[in-house]
Amino acid sequence: MAGLIPKSFIHDLLERADIVEVVDSRVPLKKAGKNHQACCPFHNEKSPSFTVSQDKQFYHCFGCGAHGNAIDFLMEFDGLQFPDAVEELAGLFGVQVPREEPENPQAAQKKQQQTQDDVAIMNQAARFYQHQLKHHASSEQVIGYLKKRGLSGETVKRFQIGYAPDDWDSLLKTFGQGAKQRQQLLELKLINRNDKGRHYDFFRDRVMFPIHDRRGRVVGFGGRIIEGDGPKYLNSPETRLFHKGSELYGYWHMQQAVRRPDQVVVVEGYMDVVALSQAGIDYAVASLGTATTTEQLQRLFRTSPRVVCCYDGDRAGRDAAWRALENALPLLKDGLDMAFLFLPEGEDPDSVVRDKGKEAFEQALTQAKPFTEYFFEHLQEGIDVSTDAGRSQLLSTAKPLIEKIASGYYQSALLEKLTRQFGFLPEQVEKSYFSRSSGNGNKYQSQEKSRLGVVERATAILIQKPSLALDYYVSSEINNLKLKDIKIFTAVYRQCSKRELNTAQVLEGWRESSRFELIKELSTRELHLEDEHFSKEFEGILLYLTDMCIEQKANSILEEINKGNASKELLEEYQSLLALKKKQQPK
Repeated sequence: MAGLIPKSFIHDLLERADIVEVVDSRVPLKKAGKNHQACCPFHNEKSPSFTVSQDKQFYHCFGCGAHGNAIDFLMEFDGLQFPDAVEELAGLFGVQVPREEPENPQAAQKKQQQTQDDVAIMNQAARFYQHQLKHHASSEQVIGYLKKRGLSGETVKRFQIGYAPDDWDSLLKTFGQGAKQRQQLLELKLINRNDKGRHYDFFRDRVMFPIHDRRGRVVGFGGRIIEGDGPKYLNSPETRLFHKGSELYGYWHMQQAVRRPDQVVVVEGYMDVVALSQAGIDYAVASLGTATTTEQLQRLFRTSPRVVCCYDGDRAGRDAAWRALENALPLLKDGLDMAFLFLPEGEDPDSVVRDKGKEAFEQALTQAKPFTEYFFEHLQEGIDVSTDAGRSQLLSTAKPLIEKIASGYYQSALLEKLTRQFGFLPEQVEKSYFSRSSGNGNKYQSQEKSRLGVVERATAILIQKPSLALDYYVSSEINNLKLKDIKIFTAVYRQCSKRELNTAQVLEGWRESSRFELIKELSTRELHLEDEHFSKEFEGILLYLTDMCIEQKANSILEEINKGNASKELLEEYQSLLALKKKQQPK
């Protein structure tokens, strides 16, 4: 459906929804004082640290740091994208999600129609390849190849596996009769055009694996060579419909079998995914011939708390593993796990599960190398850590990477390993770690390690108690203070002063902002204030900021006076500011 979801609708939806009911429908909650509690659904724990606030319409886990409003919970728990989570929440109330009219409705409608036409032709191409697998003159040979690889007819049908004939133009002749149709096939990379302007099929004499997006639509193909020369796999290039860094082969099929698997295995080949699924391992995906991207990993970690990368043990496999780990570091918050399984030379998941069975492969997964172990194993390659120079190199390489990790626990574990395994002194490691700027610091550091500044504290108070904006006036002059994040504070104040909001609604207003993560962090920051003390501290901070405004303006005028620009009006304003500043001082 074209158009964005109106923010006013999302705001009203959050006002209507009760997060306790939303969470309780998926995770049974127990009343605990004025809040509700449960064991966190996002990491393993024995005693409950997951709290849901009915007042704030907000959840927070004191164990892993997971937090957000009802929409965030549905995104995290159900593995949904934002629009789908809004649809899900709206569905609980039986309301239709409206869409804003785009600035150019004709262009938007044309784009929507183009997408529908593209999806239609891709699905038709998939059926064409399936038909060729059964009816082409070479079908007996291709089916024999699939049987030799151990695939049943049921598996072939479920994954819609087909065959691209060894002809120059079999698909072209079927779907590209007119110039418009040929152009569409060309743009979707189902056909190519040579320097002489001749069109021909992109995939020829290959077993075809349709690639589905999360909605089950065919958006691309992977073609595996049967015999002869050429690359082993040929994938659809990037098109307006297919973005290989965003999609995962087998993800849609996995979701049909198990919504939230305990773990997801990332493998290298299409055949690996299909063979594992046939053996009853329905939680495998492939990253389409590239290193697993951050976007792909985000989707996987929303689906499961554990991701195991299963690659060949050769140099290419290990390089792919390291790139995947680098992309995962900012995503590895508490409660999430990543591990690596490197198979012996000549073996892949397909061969292991066929030769040794499901149990043997799943047993191997339990022996996968934790990322905390693989992290240093990789960094040591080519470095002699027995020398001072080598150890210095290891330290300087490791620490910036460790700082990217979202989990304070994992950061501490890796830093401790630096001291224990490689003989660094604690101060060599911790000095750099704890002196980082707050902009790069881990968001779950304790207050002792990262105390809030006065502006951040005022913002946190306002986010956690938005009604204060209705009780206090904040001068627009405060926005001119030369203080870090002062504009965020005044923006939050303006947001909260327009109407009565809860914390969940405040957060939602910042979702598309680059400072969304900061706002979320401040919403859960422990301020050590009783409810009745929020107002008093907020008032005190406002007085402090007002005093700073007066002083800043007075200093600015004084500079003009010192430059010789001492008009009567300027002198009078300066005197009045000094009097106001004196009045502000406590008696």
